[in-house]
Amino acid sequence: MTVIETHELTKIYGTKTGCRDVSLTCRKGEIFGFLGPNGAGKSTLVKMLTGLLFPTSGEAEILGRPLGDVAVRQRMGYLPENFKYQDWMTGEDLLSFHASLFKLDKETKKIRMGEALEIAGLRGSEKYRIGTYSKGMQQRIGIATSLLCDPQVLFLDEPTSALDPLGRKEVRDLLLRLKDDGKTIFFNSHLLGEVEAICDSIAIIKDGNILRQGSMESIMKGKTVLHISASHLTPEVLAKLKGFDPNPDIQEGHVELHITDRESIPSINRVLVENGCSVYELVSRRESLEHLFINIVRGEPQ
Repeated sequence: MTVIETHELTKIYGTKTGCRDVSLTCRKGEIFGFLGPNGAGKSTLVKMLTGLLFPTSGEAEILGRPLGDVAVRQRMGYLPENFKYQDWMTGEDLLSFHASLFKLDKETKKIRMGEALEIAGLRGSEKYRIGTYSKGMQQRIGIATSLLCDPQVLFLDEPTSALDPLGRKEVRDLLLRLKDDGKTIFFNSHLLGEVEAICDSIAIIKDGNILRQGSMESIMKGKTVLHISASHLTPEVLAKLKGFDPNPDIQEGHVELHITDRESIPSINRVLVENGCSVYELVSRRESLEHLFINIVRGEPQ
């Protein structure tokens, strides 16, 4: 089932482009990562999808209904980037206030607040002031507020950007739990390691235009990094290795090749051995999303 679908969605600010002709699809129960450099148009798209901005042109549907449908907006949660809550409020105060915005009755409010605290891993901390929360806890209480309406789709704008590694892990684990509960999650990020760890599908945007999109598996398929540790890596040997990768990463005694065909690894080993190299390591791993992202954004050949 398709949860989010856009068709040539465009937002123009005077002479500047926020997004142009964005067409993408996000399916039920997946975590969708929307990637791009700062100012690429990520937040603009999320704000259009959540009804905070009106598109200049194009169309979009969420849960099978057009943008702005009130019934659909009651079934989505949203956490903006750089949100700020009053330090003097307790977690319970904050959730109670947001529950009133959703117009939840007393009994439903109590149930939903308890569920949100449980999901966010904050049960027992709701009586403490938000000013005493760690950054990870503040991020999780923010996500908890977005869960009060029991949303089917959740929009998160840079949910881990200001967190330390422990805080990022807390939020990452939370998102995976929400996915297991059947939620569809659409989030912007420039922390590519986080995206690679949890996303099912991604889209990459630059200057308002989509450069690449698809499942993580299809986009990363066939991308392999081969780490070589060997002696006697002479200019002649390196020249032969460039036949497998024209732009290898070269350091003293080490070479990294980015290859698309793992079947070439025996041939690479043969080149090394036949040219008098002593091979200490020949280790392959999947190419990182960061390396792929940089190449795509720079327009370098894949």
